[in-house]
Amino acid sequence: MNPYEALQDLVDQVPTIVQPLVVALAGMVPYIEGEGSAALGVLAGIHPVVAALAGATGNILAVFVVVHFGDRLRTAFMSRRARKAAVGSPVEVLVGSGGGGTDPTDLEDPTEPEDPTRSSAPAAPKPSKGRARLQRWVVRFGVPGASLIAPLALPTHLTAATLVASGVARSWVLLWQFIAIVLWTTVITLAATGVLSVVVG
Repeated sequence: MNPYEALQDLVDQVPTIVQPLVVALAGMVPYIEGEGSAALGVLAGIHPVVAALAGATGNILAVFVVVHFGDRLRTAFMSRRARKAAVGSPVEVLVGSGGGGTDPTDLEDPTEPEDPTRSSAPAAPKPSKGRARLQRWVVRFGVPGASLIAPLALPTHLTAATLVASGVARSWVLLWQFIAIVLWTTVITLAATGVLSVVVG
């Protein structure tokens, strides 16, 4: 038995009404997503339209959850940072208070050589190759263009999270991620259908 027949036999063991749900659940998984789950569904014998709709739906739901909670986390982080900035640092409070100012011994000597092992802020983590490529695409093509070609480098889940974290409006991210998911799922489903027609004859 070849792998294709084995996959069909596995799907046939699942009730027909449940098969699209399995494809949708697979569409929620990063690196499988709508196009991958739809292709697997087609190769397993599910109708291409049903497989595409199920895969895209699962992918869209997962991206919606990522964008929704990512936006809430970013809003909470920005609010917390704004509150910290409003309170001010201890040095600012000390300098601004009355009663003789500060003790000169508490301040750093400007003539003292800087310790190279000490850093005022932790170094920012280096982004992955996929995220670095996405950032270049956003600068060059904008959010619409970057969203459409980002699946070549990153899953839509990570693309959406990166765009939201960078400050792009949630509605704008959702719109173009939905378009990208539908487009890529359609293209891969058509390709899988063509491959299946060649294999089956």
